Amino acid sequence: MKIALYSPYLPKHAGGGERYLFDCAKILAEEGHEVSIAISAEENSLRADAVDLIKKKYEQFLNYSLSDIKFIATPLFTTANFFKKLLWTACFDVLYYQTDGSLFFSLAKKNILHLQIPLKLDKSSLIEKLKLANWQIKNTNSEFTKKYIERFWQTKIDCVHQPYVNSDEFQNQEKKEKIILSVGRFFCQLHSKRQDVLVDFFKSLTELDPQTLKDWKLVLLGQKEDEIFAQKVSGLAKNLNIEILHEADRATLLKLYQKASIYWHASGFEVDEEENPEKVEHFGIATLEAMAAGAVPIVINKGGQKEILGENLRNCLWTDKDDCLAKTLKLIKNDQEREKLGQLARERSLLFSKEKFKNILLSMIGKA
Repeated sequence: MKIALYSPYLPKHAGGGERYLFDCAKILAEEGHEVSIAISAEENSLRADAVDLIKKKYEQFLNYSLSDIKFIATPLFTTANFFKKLLWTACFDVLYYQTDGSLFFSLAKKNILHLQIPLKLDKSSLIEKLKLANWQIKNTNSEFTKKYIERFWQTKIDCVHQPYVNSDEFQNQEKKEKIILSVGRFFCQLHSKRQDVLVDFFKSLTELDPQTLKDWKLVLLGQKEDEIFAQKVSGLAKNLNIEILHEADRATLLKLYQKASIYWHASGFEVDEEENPEKVEHFGIATLEAMAAGAVPIVINKGGQKEILGENLRNCLWTDKDDCLAKTLKLIKNDQEREKLGQLARERSLLFSKEKFKNILLSMIGKA
């Protein structure tokens, strides 16, 4: 089948949502389909050298080859007229759209809508209802996102398609070091990873027990998408045992996952989850990858983080600053408990397998 995958976030962003989309594309290509990643561009303006740069960027991010996937231009999200956009969609057996909240009509034989953000948008107008009906299959990245999309958009979600973790990347286990790790892009909007909060937490943790914490380090890894916010975090981290990495390849990230003993996550700190679900973590692939490497997840008790950890690790969820610091300090002081929970985290991560991801994806694609 001829399949196109499209996200308006490409090629600017490189985060969990982009990993999800490329993982879908890679699996579909392995199944023998003709797979294309569509990039918004005016006709004939997507030059070969630009495609090479985009492909190289995402190959470094993903740590796998994209040689079996085409990169093509699409008039979607350009100034092209409605009919040109509509006719473009008719070229495909399947159009897989990872939405930013916007919708459009498609003439592909099968239209699949992936929602990764629980946006509070009004989709009650006739035109919006017609657009929603045009997408035969709608899926979300988590039960959390599903709950709020069904409530706000008043539409049925057909399935939950959670990202997977590639366990093969975490086979070479290294000795754990005194590292607390957090991974995520540096930005302020929506579900900010709140690196500023984590710096404050680490400062308070070292003040609570300077002797115990003297050899521990906080590592923050993520691309800069907001220069001012990144500078703010850097300023707050000054004179603390904190390392900030903005330009790290996949190999560096994997090594850090392997070395980290504890993983922190604070998206949604001091946010009312019911009032602003879009501002908390919608799933949390970085948390899952850290767990696959045996890092203990001490993460906020909101959003998709809860479904990633499950019942056996629910005591690792924290509700406020004092709770996070207490649970982290207890772990730091207890090597045996840290090792036990790290093993439970590894085991839990195996439930988010490539095989499960693939089976759900292929069931949605079916026969166009």
